[in-house]
Amino acid sequence: MKVTHIILVILGIISVILLTSCEKKPDSSISEDGKISMRLLTDATGVDDKSFNAAAWRGVLQYYGDTWDNQANRGKAYDVITAESEDMYIPNLMLATDAGYDLIAVTGFTWENALMQVAKENPSQKYMIVDITGGFSPNVMQAAYSEHEGSYLAGAAAALKAKEDNIANPRFGFIGGMKGAVITKFEIGYVQGILSVLPDAYVEDYYVDSWGDAAKAKTRAKSWYDSGIYAIFSAAGSSGNGTIAQAKEYREAGMNVWAIGVDSDQYEDGLYNDTDSAVLTTMLKLVENSMTYALKSVEDGSFKGEKIIFDLAGGGVGYSAANKDLSENIISELEEIKEKIISGEIIVAATYADAKLLPGFPQHLNAADD
Repeated sequence: MKVTHIILVILGIISVILLTSCEKKPDSSISEDGKISMRLLTDATGVDDKSFNAAAWRGVLQYYGDTWDNQANRGKAYDVITAESEDMYIPNLMLATDAGYDLIAVTGFTWENALMQVAKENPSQKYMIVDITGGFSPNVMQAAYSEHEGSYLAGAAAALKAKEDNIANPRFGFIGGMKGAVITKFEIGYVQGILSVLPDAYVEDYYVDSWGDAAKAKTRAKSWYDSGIYAIFSAAGSSGNGTIAQAKEYREAGMNVWAIGVDSDQYEDGLYNDTDSAVLTTMLKLVENSMTYALKSVEDGSFKGEKIIFDLAGGGVGYSAANKDLSENIISELEEIKEKIISGEIIVAATYADAKLLPGFPQHLNAADD
């Protein structure tokens, strides 16, 4: 183990001891309407990532009747702590556990090992994690999403727009944050959606290996757009903001390129003037739904260590039609595709292993199923 790693762990433990000794224990009925208390724990990108964590935080705010601009109950009934590195996952979990919150929620599969370790040691504490449905624990609620279904719609939207624009031999890109089964669902669904409209389309992919490196994603997006790639879908946390930034610059300069947003609707983030956005659509992953579900289950006493899937049929995923450049004809076709997925007429593969068996599916992608 490196010396710097040891120092970070020691500092994390010290911070837990110091903060636990002075932190006020929350009252489960401290909010005016008697809502339970909770703490949200995120990775280094925090709730201002405009994407995944922001969606989770939005669910927390909705439950407590607060808004992004008026977080009246923050610090009383609920709060959020950001881990600057993975070394802080266990210390932050320990801190929240010792503070006695009714529910502790973490966002993202990178928390899995730390959470399961702490949850095992604290069986009376209720925990919730978004993006895994792994091993069972009676005090951990696990929420997962059918990202492949929503991403299929995003891919189809990009391909339909290229077809509408009469783009000859359009090419598409996918930028992922960190490899894993969850991000693979985004990529594999997206590619299937593209190929459903343009069977001969070429797709490239790239992984930033970070949820918070927008500069790296922007550099790759610039290279791809310069080489003729028409649309790029990023499922990379705040790294994806780099793709949007580059698409804004190029569309403002008159280039016909697009970014596709993820998780939270990123239409406004793509605005490069008062009326035009470089974000053609967003694959909506309504993380807020799983947050409010967990909070309400604690409130009404129904909480249990269950695994819940939020799919297209249940409104867990979808797409944004906020951009006026997504024409009525395209939206109409997307709605037809959506109904076919819900009915089971269209089956969307969720793993690269399954997708590789589909006729014409690209074999060169960097996606990983684990």
